[in-house]
Amino acid sequence: MKNVKYGQCIKCGKTYPATPDLTTCTCGGVLEIVYDYDEIKKRLTKAVLAERTERTMWRYRELLPIEETTEPTPLRVGWSPLYDEPRLAAQLGLKQLWVKDDGLNPTGALKDRASAMAVAKAREAGAGVIACSSTGNAASSLAGNAAAAGLATYIFVPSRAPKGKVAQLMTFGATVISVQGSYEETFELSRQAINRWGWYNRNAAINPYLSEGKKTVAYEILEQLGWQAPDYIAISVGDGCTIAGLWKGLKDLYAVGLIDRLPRLISAQAEGCCPINRAVVRGGGWEPMEENTFADSIAVGVPRNGDKALMAIRESRGLAVNVSDREIMEAQQLLGRSCGVFGEPAGVTATAGVKKLCEQGILGREETVVSVVTGNGLKDVANAIKACGEPISIPGDMNALLRAFSDSGIVVE
Repeated sequence: MKNVKYGQCIKCGKTYPATPDLTTCTCGGVLEIVYDYDEIKKRLTKAVLAERTERTMWRYRELLPIEETTEPTPLRVGWSPLYDEPRLAAQLGLKQLWVKDDGLNPTGALKDRASAMAVAKAREAGAGVIACSSTGNAASSLAGNAAAAGLATYIFVPSRAPKGKVAQLMTFGATVISVQGSYEETFELSRQAINRWGWYNRNAAINPYLSEGKKTVAYEILEQLGWQAPDYIAISVGDGCTIAGLWKGLKDLYAVGLIDRLPRLISAQAEGCCPINRAVVRGGGWEPMEENTFADSIAVGVPRNGDKALMAIRESRGLAVNVSDREIMEAQQLLGRSCGVFGEPAGVTATAGVKKLCEQGILGREETVVSVVTGNGLKDVANAIKACGEPISIPGDMNALLRAFSDSGIVVE
């Protein structure tokens, strides 16, 4: 790969050749893929991108760690819509707000970006089987992208994973292991199994290429904004891989001259499970927490990419905001009713965080903000119903309809 120099440990600085099966450093640190930006600048410009017709994450090949001969993965991952939302911006008191709906990726989550990269690298490695642990979205995205590419998958999920996500896994033909325990226990079992059978490892905290897939959301946001950086980009945070990838993508764009300033990040976590944000507030490193939130995709008490996430938030002079499950439910309804965007609880946590920061007066009428919705609401319909309530249920009779409207206080105009 002409555009990649090596993988480098974020703890000790040791470097490794960027082979397809690259994992972690011998010291236990997570690796970062380091690029030759001078080489990339020669080949990637705004004019070059403007001429490209491909509307997927692979339009940014020069900034991705893949061989020139590597084929794009089969599913159409990326180029999700970025909606300008002036009504919601006015309601929250912001100068401008955009919503990036990454729940419209093939399996309904931003994590399709990471899984597409995993499939591409597994192909380069000649692997036939990929495995991972997940609270749900990484699992379903891997199963779908691997199935489309003809690869087998072994998926480890905690038993609390929503049925909608498990249904996706089974439909995609994955071998699913539901672990009766926490995400930490699920991750550990997957690690042991991967080591025992030699499967290709899709776990984001182990495989440094996964963040390189997730970072493409940053490329799209800035290109869709005409390369004009917003003041803030808000995103929900679980294991830390997504926010780390977002920051890496922004720094890439700045390094090759496609943007002239860097946005600040907003890290949104559920207050019942916020080890990364707690570390931001207290200073120092993160410490484990219990997983007390219904937002399953970010219920990660032991964040495997916590160090990278903290680096991203601190380098960007970012904000950390924790929200309750009730505030997440309210944000789910707010996005649905004002924007027509249906996000799962973890997917709307960033918007809940933006709303809270506006209410606290930390964000206001001078700020421009992008809020990323990381997962589709159809993945967790049970909690969506809890948030919004049940429909009116009546016999097929007009008098019954009139009584129901009256009882509900509905005035039909």
